[in-house]
Amino acid sequence: MTQDQQPAAREADAIAEQYVADVAAADPVLATFAGIAGHEAELPDYTPDGYAARTELLRRARAAMASATPSDDRERAARSSFLERADVGLAQDDAHTAQSRISVVESAAHEIRGAFDLMATETEEDWSAISARLGAVPQALADYRATLLEEAGHGHVSARRQMLEAAKQINSWTGRSGSAGDIFAQLVAQAGEVPASLGSDLARNAVLASTAYAEFATFLEQDLAPVGRDKEAVGREQYTRDSRYFLGTEIDLDETYAWGWEELHRIETEMLAISAQLAGDGASIKDAVAHIESDPARAIEGKERFREWMQDLADRTLAEMADTHFDIPEPIRRIECRIAPTQDGGIYYTPPSEDFTRPGRMWWSIPDGVTTFHPWREVSTVYHEGVPGHHLQCAQAAYRSDVLNRWQRSLCWVSGHGEGWALYAERLMDELGYLEDPATKLGMLDGQGFRAARVVVDIGMHLELEIPRDNPFGFHPGERWTGELGLEFMRQHVRSDDATIVFEVNRYLGWPAQAPSYKVGERIWLQAREEVKARQGSAFDLKEFHRAALDLGSLGLDPMREALARI
Repeated sequence: MTQDQQPAAREADAIAEQYVADVAAADPVLATFAGIAGHEAELPDYTPDGYAARTELLRRARAAMASATPSDDRERAARSSFLERADVGLAQDDAHTAQSRISVVESAAHEIRGAFDLMATETEEDWSAISARLGAVPQALADYRATLLEEAGHGHVSARRQMLEAAKQINSWTGRSGSAGDIFAQLVAQAGEVPASLGSDLARNAVLASTAYAEFATFLEQDLAPVGRDKEAVGREQYTRDSRYFLGTEIDLDETYAWGWEELHRIETEMLAISAQLAGDGASIKDAVAHIESDPARAIEGKERFREWMQDLADRTLAEMADTHFDIPEPIRRIECRIAPTQDGGIYYTPPSEDFTRPGRMWWSIPDGVTTFHPWREVSTVYHEGVPGHHLQCAQAAYRSDVLNRWQRSLCWVSGHGEGWALYAERLMDELGYLEDPATKLGMLDGQGFRAARVVVDIGMHLELEIPRDNPFGFHPGERWTGELGLEFMRQHVRSDDATIVFEVNRYLGWPAQAPSYKVGERIWLQAREEVKARQGSAFDLKEFHRAALDLGSLGLDPMREALARI
């Protein structure tokens, strides 16, 4: 090969790869979530200087990427994605979001705790890393406390109620409340046969971590909450910024709010038709749910039996999807279903490690006291979290080192793209004939309606919008949204236990614009598919569309549309 024939240097990819190495060293918790090895025993610097250093890393990488020249369409998409994520990330940093936000789902305290769920526990070296990280928790939380107080002194502070709710969660993690016990003690109890000195270190450091968390909860209650905001609604300016961060595109919030009402009404109208099939003419959705759940054969008792049901369905679906509807590489034909150690409520997915020694995992955080489960409403949830949802999307991106750089494979995540795909995947399974049982179809629509309802509630509460006077449900026409009305609305439109509904509304109030990203993302995925289909005509192939779309990795919805326009 002559010099003129040498492949072009992949400058943009190299910048992205270097950023991964730099940010993994600066944020070991992020490295653990991303499955990047080498930082297991460490925790980030949560001082103001630590946050500033990570922002500067991103700023420098963004400047370098802006000057890079991509060598082909693949690298052009990677560069566009990196710049979009850097811009919205820097906007959040400039607004002091990460440094100051405390909510029931988002804070450094939540990140640190969650990292322990993903750490390996097979070897003595693994347990040594866990012990060292547990021992580092007190200093990390002390540094974080100092940062929160400094931010509060400059007016960057979360809502008081979110702080108090987060403190309740933390007290349940440490066994100070609830029935779950101390999760740090439970973690080290799994160590089994390790040297006596390591066992002693694990036990001591677990106590130190638990004590530090209990003190942090007290700090939230007694020191930070008194200076917290009275109002949880964040207003249009912050909400617009947060929405752009979660979607990777800018939407018309008022149009989306109106669409949310229409979409919820459309979904519930379809649910009523299926309810009549299940429970007879004139049956309400509530009647149909009661009919389904009165059948003992449709219930599962006990968390472990429910986990086994999830695992079996996830495994069967993965096997049936592979080589038929999707190309699924062998290394990702494995998913683990787990019950989370917390009782906060919520369902989530964590991707595999870079080397796939840690598989992709579906987690269920089950509220205290919930022991009976109804699979009819969770079939599509398994599709959402597993295949063809998050597991296919995230694990396949992790595998495709031939078309994605390391940043795209391990660090890039856009909620509107990822959650939109997973919700699209639920609908796709209906299109492919996997929801022929009217009960499971009702369950899928119930989930869709749930996501539509939170478009209405999330935007409505944070922008304090007027409830339409002609809304199709006759719900408090003409009043302004409040948290209390949000909870009332969700209770009317969500078929779930009350603890989960309460957690969900708390989540929306503390994590603005994230909840609508599911349904808005699905809307844009469906639009993108139709645009490609219209352009390709009779040559359109659904399997090929999915392959090309997933090969882009996670990216903002604007860069996604740009990239799909080229296929």
